[in-house]
Amino acid sequence: MTPRPDSSGDLESLVGLRSVKGTHYAQFRGVEQRLTRVVSALERISRALVRTAEGPETLVIAVLDAAREHLGADWVLFALSDGRLERTGPRHLMMDSSGVVYAFEGVDSAAEPINLPDDVLNRLNDILRGQVVRLGRPVIDDHHVHVPVELDGEVVGGLSAWMPLTHTVDPSDVVVLRILAGQATVALLNAALFEESRHLLDRAEQAYDESRRHAAHLAERNTELERTQRELSAAMRQEVLNTERSRIARELHDSVAQSVLSAGVQIEVCRIDADPVLADRLAVAGRLTKDAVEQVRSVIYTLNHAPSGGAGDLAAILDELCSMHMPADLRTDVKVVGRQRDLSHEVQHAILRIAGEALFNTAIHAQATTAKVALSYAESQVRLTVDDDGSGDPDHMRRVMRTATVGDLSGRHHGLANMHSRAIELGGDLRIRRSRLGGVRIVVEIPATQKVDN
Repeated sequence: MTPRPDSSGDLESLVGLRSVKGTHYAQFRGVEQRLTRVVSALERISRALVRTAEGPETLVIAVLDAAREHLGADWVLFALSDGRLERTGPRHLMMDSSGVVYAFEGVDSAAEPINLPDDVLNRLNDILRGQVVRLGRPVIDDHHVHVPVELDGEVVGGLSAWMPLTHTVDPSDVVVLRILAGQATVALLNAALFEESRHLLDRAEQAYDESRRHAAHLAERNTELERTQRELSAAMRQEVLNTERSRIARELHDSVAQSVLSAGVQIEVCRIDADPVLADRLAVAGRLTKDAVEQVRSVIYTLNHAPSGGAGDLAAILDELCSMHMPADLRTDVKVVGRQRDLSHEVQHAILRIAGEALFNTAIHAQATTAKVALSYAESQVRLTVDDDGSGDPDHMRRVMRTATVGDLSGRHHGLANMHSRAIELGGDLRIRRSRLGGVRIVVEIPATQKVDN
């Protein structure tokens, strides 16, 4: 008959009994009681763990209460050493057998610690000063147990309990206290990390608010700058317009008006000795010169007393230039092609100067009846054309411009040279062609910049 296998070894490993004989019933009951206490301790640990989300103070109180219930302790103490986990709290808590919590600072719900046992106070001071924690291992007496609170292999505090004389410390009690102490440490560390995260979030929100305020301030300043730039650009355009008025008025007074007056005087002198037929013709010529002088004086007065406020855009100023330059019997037209935009002051100044000089030449020299100005905006350049139906000769004007550019023609014909040099200085070009209207076409192309000068 095959012998039955001996199962006493397995039974011993499970319950701590060598046999199930009735004489060992007392031993079995002792193991059962220890298992029951361990299961109860695990339940208390579980109840403490679920309080983690409620904050470190609530969790530490739950840890103390779980330790008190498990050990039936008269006093339970949790404390952190000075200089360890400094941004966490509570730093220490004590609980008596009835569950009343005591603390010297940092816990609003704690009772005032009066007449505490000397053992508890001495252990609190030892933990705060780091004397007990240096051991790094549990301290176990018959009715007292202390376990270190550890973090990353370093002792940062301690958890102690004092039991009544009727209770003896079991090795499983040390394991339970270690678990509770570790959970309290994790809770305090999480609280510190949460607090730091909250501070970082607050700082990030403050930085975001500050950046929004700064962006709003920059937008406001940018709006003010754009308004100032527009006003400055308008003032510069108006200055160009006023300067052009003064120049034309001076030119008319010093040259044209004086020449017409001189011609009138010569006509009157000739009439004295002329025969009647010739005298009549000279009288007509005298009246014509007199009318011309009056017209020139009227133009000079208009130029010197023209309104100076409210300068508009470049096209509007060109319209005004046409009205300034052109006599009443010369029709003018201004046309804009493309999307109009702000140009730099240098480009605007050059266009107005060149347009003014071209229109002045048309009015004084070309004997034209029509003048057309076109301003075209392209992606990379701006183009100005001035056409007339007068008697000007493009070939002759090109020769005069080349000659005036390299030498002095007795102070004459510098207008064409100035127009050409203004275009060249800005990287552009000026060309003189035959116009479809029959007269002369002035073509100026200048690289366009959209930056408005400060």
